[in-house]
Amino acid sequence: MLYRDFQGMKLSALGLGAMRLPLNGTDDADINEAAVGEMVAYAMAHGINYYDTAWGYHGGNSEIVMGNVLRKYDRDSFYLATKFPGYDLANMPKVREIFERQLEKCKVDYFDFYLFHNVCEMNIDAYLDDEKYGIYIYLMEQKKNKRIRHLGFSAHGSVAVMKRFLDAYGKDMEFCQIQLNYVDYEFQNAKEKLELLKSYGIPVWVMEPLRGGKLAALSKEAEQTLKKLRGSESVPAWAFRFLQSIPAVTVTLSGMSNLAQLMENVATFEEDAPLSAQEMDALLSVARGMIGKTLPCTACHYCTSHCPQGLDIPHLISLYNEHCFTAGGFIAPMALMAVPQEKQPSACVGCRSCEAVCPQQIKISEAMADFQKKLAM
Repeated sequence: MLYRDFQGMKLSALGLGAMRLPLNGTDDADINEAAVGEMVAYAMAHGINYYDTAWGYHGGNSEIVMGNVLRKYDRDSFYLATKFPGYDLANMPKVREIFERQLEKCKVDYFDFYLFHNVCEMNIDAYLDDEKYGIYIYLMEQKKNKRIRHLGFSAHGSVAVMKRFLDAYGKDMEFCQIQLNYVDYEFQNAKEKLELLKSYGIPVWVMEPLRGGKLAALSKEAEQTLKKLRGSESVPAWAFRFLQSIPAVTVTLSGMSNLAQLMENVATFEEDAPLSAQEMDALLSVARGMIGKTLPCTACHYCTSHCPQGLDIPHLISLYNEHCFTAGGFIAPMALMAVPQEKQPSACVGCRSCEAVCPQQIKISEAMADFQKKLAM
């Protein structure tokens, strides 16, 4: 197992994410604890020492199962991370109650790593409201009391949202977890997020390295392109080699659902094999091919000056592209929660004034109608 230095500690470069644990059937809340125990035993035996869970994973049962399984091991043999569930605004007044319950669920006296979960457009104002909610104040108290050893945040929001958070609390953030993979490097501006975090001196933890499994298998053409460069490398391994090529990345979290996936990923992380410049160019070319069917908006904003509804069309198109590429998911609906109803895709009146000035000749009105339809599904 490869290890990365963090404040005098050696963290396994591969961490076990507990969002996609094996199940007994089809109910996401019904975790197969015996199978999880088998996976953790293998992970421990092969050098993984970082385990990441959260309040909401598996209907609230991920923390419980991970607590049951990890309690069998010496507390000094692993690092445990969980998060304050700010993805649900109803949780904002409950930071003390939730934190205490998390310690009980995980059966520990402290968390090695604790995060503000999912800083984004929808919750940034609440997260920054120290007077009303005091989340930052409370978590800093827990750090002072050594019940949190290292404090950080995860983010699915835009660069601008991340900067607002960092401007307020960056001096106390020790790490940041972002969605980073070779598709989102450009598609979700992950490259710019990396640069922002670098400017604050904050190391990076990675989530969704395989984008929910989407990068575990590629088209035959894309696979052949990569095999010509590294014949023995598996398709999933290319995603991890991409991350090994980014110096800021400390821990890569993978939500593995069975022992076979764990074994394959552990084998990959026995070797540090970053990509050459030629290999990086080829992989990013594959990524661009995957997102090639999305709308080619360049955010020139010609359209916005001609929209009678005053819609932020480039922003809506970027969310539409994300929603289409992911075939649904939570990111676009979550971001739209911060958009007033009168500025939503449904507010488009189909006048096509924007289309008359679009240099890319995008059929914007049709995209907004389709977006509204997809959101209603």
